[in-house]
Amino acid sequence: MSNLQPRRAERVAAILKRLSVDRSLGVAELAESFGVSQATMRRDLQTLQEQRLLTRTHGGVHASDVAYELPVRYRDAHNREQKRRIAAAAVSRIPQGAVVVGLTGGTTTSEVARLLVERTDITVVTNALNIAAELALRPRLGLVVTGGISRSQSYELVGPWAERTLLGLNMSIAFVGVDGISADGGLTTHDPVEAKTNAVLISRARRTIVVADGSKVGHDLLARIVEVQDVDELITDDSADESACQALRRTGITVTLA
Repeated sequence: MSNLQPRRAERVAAILKRLSVDRSLGVAELAESFGVSQATMRRDLQTLQEQRLLTRTHGGVHASDVAYELPVRYRDAHNREQKRRIAAAAVSRIPQGAVVVGLTGGTTTSEVARLLVERTDITVVTNALNIAAELALRPRLGLVVTGGISRSQSYELVGPWAERTLLGLNMSIAFVGVDGISADGGLTTHDPVEAKTNAVLISRARRTIVVADGSKVGHDLLARIVEVQDVDELITDDSADESACQALRRTGITVTLA
């Protein structure tokens, strides 16, 4: 996980979010808006440049030419309270008794994982390295981790090795994180390889629930994971666009506001 202090992590996440919209920002402007010195802001920007998330210019920064995807370590603090409510609602869907639970990567699925630690009758299947590392410390939980190629943006293991592992497993319920979900676009994410791996995980679960805060609802990203008809429920929060939620309900999916 990130070695940034929590308040700094929130600040750099906000910088990247603004940069994805404005494409170019000034150091003085950023320092004033966040209430820090220009020297502090330059250190933040230098860290982000070293991670190739932006490009420094004289007196400012501009967005990198690569497709924009905010890494998990910077997304984790965003809408955290909403994600915790969504996770609590999601965990309430897990039946009592021995059950196998699938978890894709994502900040909201990570919150779901944290709420599973008191259960002794659950086996978790995941392709997310951060979730696996956290649950590995809980010996009362069963844990299955796929192989695969690691994506630094999402901490997920993806590709043919991950898919071969998943194809040999059966899950009672899967909780899936997405970057976008809409009635027309389905479940979407930034990376086509990640999308395919997550589609395989969904195919091996008897029931699939999408956990996504309201900022994801009504938006479509590059790579489709599956159609909305392939999942059973979306659990989101009351910041989600109401017209997008209504369109999703018309497809037959249950939409729950946590």
